[in-house]
Parts: sequence; C-alpha cells; structure tokens
Amino acid sequence: MKKLNILFVTTVTISNFLYAGGDILMPVIEQHEDVYVPVEPVEEEKEVVPVSPPIPKIDSVPIKPKPIKNVIPLGLYVGLGLTATRYEPNCGCAKTGNVDKTAGIIGRVGYDFNQFFGIEARGIRTNWKSEGGKLKHYGAFLKPMYPVSNDINIYGLAGVAKTKTAGGGRQLTDANGFAWGVGVEYDLDKEYAKEGRYSRDFDGYGNQESGWGLFVDYERLLQKSGSPDLDAISVGITYDF
Repeated sequence: MKKLNILFVTTVTISNFLYAGGDILMPVIEQHEDVYVPVEPVEEEKEVVPVSPPIPKIDSVPIKPKPIKNVIPLGLYVGLGLTATRYEPNCGCAKTGNVDKTAGIIGRVGYDFNQFFGIEARGIRTNWKSEGGKLKHYGAFLKPMYPVSNDINIYGLAGVAKTKTAGGGRQLTDANGFAWGVGVEYDLDKEYAKEGRYSRDFDGYGNQESGWGLFVDYERLLQKSGSPDLDAISVGITYDF
C-alpha cells in the first residue's frame, strides 16, 4: 500500500512538472510542410548517325535530244514472173484448135499510196509458143487493195492496155481497150516501223518497208466487144522498196 502511494505521488508530481514546464521543451516538429526537392531533368540519349562525307558537285552536261528523222515511206515496188496466156478467137467458128496457148514473162512496176490504193504498170510478152502464136501486152492500171492480214493482200486491177497478137495463122489482134484483173500478194518479210516521224500512219502491209513477196493474179487482157478472148495467169516475185 505504501508503494502504491509513493507511485501515485510521483506520477502526479511529474505530470505537474511537465505541464508547468511546457515552455521549456520545444516541440520537435510543430507543423508538417511539403518539401519539394528539385530534380534535374534527365536527357535522353540520342542515336548517333554517322555523317557521310560531302559528295563533290559535278556540273551536269546537258544531253542533246536525238533529232527525229522524217520517214517518207516508199510505196514503190517491182515484180517479175512467168505468165501463161490463152488466146481464143471470137469468130463463132466450129473448127477445133482455135485456142492458142503461149507462155512468157510478166513485169510489174507500181506504187502503193497506202494499204488500200495504188497504181501499176505491167507488160507481158510470150515467146514460148505451143501453136505458133505470140502476144504482147502493155497496160496502166488503178489498183484497189484490201489487206486480209499482215502478210496477205488481195487486189484488183482496172485500166487500159494495148494487146497485139502475131503468127500462128490465127485471127490477128492489135487493139487498145479496157483490161482488168484480180490477184493475191503474200509478204515474205516481217514489217517493222522504222524509228522516226512518218508522213502517214505506218500500216505494215508491205508498202512501207523493204522486202520480198510473192504474187499470183489473173488478167483479162482485152475486154472489148467483138475481140477475141485473151486471158493471162501470172505468178512471180515482188520487191518493195
């Protein structure tokens, strides 16, 4: 009991002392304040790109454009071949053997203005005779054409010609008159446009590039009332310039 009293007295004494001497002990922390600490910015590492050495400047030399050539297509062609002619007098005779067949050569010179139209001069002369007759034929023709394909061309002939027969004891003929025919041309060479400016559209049908070809045609040598029947079938080669 005595100890409890002493403890109580001691506790009361310390409490009074602390209260009375409150001003003696300074509070360690009177107020909480936010403290800002400056933070230095952290620089990001940049990728180091190697720098190429400067390229020395070279003065460019102007390139002159290649001159464009004017291409004037040549429609000129020539042809040479063999021909077989048939001569039949138109006299109403009942005798047999009136038909005379001969063979010879044909020459052609022409100019195709485009793939649809041209002109031609041709001549036929027969020297190989079967029954004694000979024939000479010269004419100038208009030549309408139509290209079936790049290689095949069909054409017609219409013009005037002079035809003369001699020998063989047949009815002699020496006349000028209308003549006509039809034919087919086959181009043996491939057609390619040349580099340049064309004076007309390039058509590639054998009249704008040089090359060889073949032809076959039929011609009525003289179409005239009262004249004998004169026919020719020819085959040969052509060359386009």
